[in-house]
Amino acid sequence: MRLWIDADAAPRLMKEVVYRVSDRLRLDVTLVANRWQRTPLSRYITMIVVGDGFDEADDYIADHCESGDIVVTADILLADRIVSKGVALITPNGNELDADNIAERVGKRNFMEEARSAELVSGGAAPYGDKDRQRFANTLDRLITRCRG
Repeated sequence: MRLWIDADAAPRLMKEVVYRVSDRLRLDVTLVANRWQRTPLSRYITMIVVGDGFDEADDYIADHCESGDIVVTADILLADRIVSKGVALITPNGNELDADNIAERVGKRNFMEEARSAELVSGGAAPYGDKDRQRFANTLDRLITRCRG
């Protein structure tokens, strides 16, 4: 089992949870991003830097993750690709996405994109906070237990 992180926009608080879990459970973690990021020195944590091209990090994760792995991303289009491979997926705020709910999330994403383009909606996501971190930690624990089980 490997935990993949779409790291370019991953919140620092979420990554700290992952680093602690990786150390405690000896879980391999691979962060993939368009630029280098500081990670703890650990034999279980790998940083992959891909090119600056559009979706290069997403493509790398989608091409390399396997059944039994867990992917962490907020990118709904990447999530759709991952779920179709049967790989477990969690968002940074702790929502598990699967074959039963991904179509709804893709539809919502497309609707919001159209609303922003039409200037009907502005602003972005709320700041990442302690409740998000706790929900992420709880969901990650459940997923790891299920995937290792």
